[in-house]
Amino acid sequence: MLSSWPILSIVTFLPLMGVLFILLASGNNKSSEHNCKMLAIWVSSFTFIVSLILYFGFDTTMAGYQFEERVEWIASSGIYYHLGVDGISMPFILLSTFLTPLSILASWHSIKNRVREFMIAFLVLETMMVGMFASLDMMMFYLFFEGVLIPMFLIIGIWGGPRRVYAAFKFFLYTLAGSVLMLVGIMVMYLQAGTTDIPVLSDFNFPPELQYWLFIGFFASFAVKVPMWPVHTWLPDAHVEAPTAGSMILAGVLLKMGGYGFIRFSLPIFPDASVYFAPFIFVLSVVAIIYTSLVALAQSDMKKLIAYSSVAHMGFVTIGIFTLNEQGITGAMFQMISHGLVSAALFFCVGIVYDRLHTREIDAYGGVADVMPNYAVFFMIMMLASVGLPGTSGFVGEILVLVGAYKASSLVAFFAATGLVLGATYMLWLYRRVVFGRAEKGAVIRMPVLNNREITILVPLTIFILWFGIYPAPLLDVLNPVVALISEAVSNTEMATANLQYPI
Repeated sequence: MLSSWPILSIVTFLPLMGVLFILLASGNNKSSEHNCKMLAIWVSSFTFIVSLILYFGFDTTMAGYQFEERVEWIASSGIYYHLGVDGISMPFILLSTFLTPLSILASWHSIKNRVREFMIAFLVLETMMVGMFASLDMMMFYLFFEGVLIPMFLIIGIWGGPRRVYAAFKFFLYTLAGSVLMLVGIMVMYLQAGTTDIPVLSDFNFPPELQYWLFIGFFASFAVKVPMWPVHTWLPDAHVEAPTAGSMILAGVLLKMGGYGFIRFSLPIFPDASVYFAPFIFVLSVVAIIYTSLVALAQSDMKKLIAYSSVAHMGFVTIGIFTLNEQGITGAMFQMISHGLVSAALFFCVGIVYDRLHTREIDAYGGVADVMPNYAVFFMIMMLASVGLPGTSGFVGEILVLVGAYKASSLVAFFAATGLVLGATYMLWLYRRVVFGRAEKGAVIRMPVLNNREITILVPLTIFILWFGIYPAPLLDVLNPVVALISEAVSNTEMATANLQYPI
């Protein structure tokens, strides 16, 4: 019965119903603000519950699209309202719907001005994220892809820190500049194939010479979103200035848009170009891993350190994607989901102590374990997951990426592995400075313990991080069929046999 329902449309646009209800809530008093918060949390939670239908109704033996909806949109141009999910997009939709209510709950007391507008921005952001991952038409994808920028721009620019306007504009201009080239690429593909339908474009054989140019156009957009070195500089600024909830969504979901784009478009539609540019992307990724890890070691701001660690972790993702083998691509996908959970949790952990001391400087802390032992345990789990300790979700993704990298090039695998050592160095250094030692600073001694709201956010994140680390099969079973199909398609290209055999 449920298969006949437009589940994807419901999940995509349900948050907008919440926006409508919030707009109808009149007044600016405390009662009205509380009602807006309650509406936002209930609507986003209900959206997550409805989105679970996608997981439980998903056929893990199929590599094709499921829950498809296709309606004529712009008939004269052959553009359709086309939604559907496969093993690549479905986990990202669940990640988006899972993190949104947690992010709203994280901002419960920290957002004091324009509460209604903040909740509206978050619900609109959720619609844009889900719509982007569910879109099977290029024009729809582009509209949702760009639409994500607007609410996030407002979240950073209105509710951010002292340099929020600078950070918001930097974030917006960097991402918009890259996306313009992707729009040109979409127009060229439409003129070539006569359609913007993604499944059709995936089967269309673009000439290799054209693939190279199209790949560069899409790469410009996705590389900024990941972000890859050297177009990563917007990320630390955006994270530092964004409110805690904004950082959680930015790190948890928005950084994954680039990786998703590479797997959805670059590999299946431009296979020759993907093979050709793979060594170049390896170089950029290795530089990102080592350079940003060293920069992270020099940070005094907790948020900035975790932001640079995100760039390093996404370097693993891009290496995994362009190994062009099953282990690497599966590892990249797993790493993105894992990093979405871990980074959101880490930014929330920073937000917890920031709400108490109103500083993110590492030197302001020390001995937090004495006054907040529960917090120290949660922070430790998140930190170890970020490092990639066996038993956490971070380990599964990283080991699969390293196996895939070794099959492509042992040299790339070696340099990627150095990132693990550096990652452990800066994360353990951060944990030691903040959590260990004696609580001697008066402000630290007076910090209250975790409240129920904070525990409610941390517990589900911890459960999933440990669950995927101990038993990754629920996610791997979803990924394997479609990853095998993509890997096979790339390996069958004319250049694959010649270029995938690296000399080292």
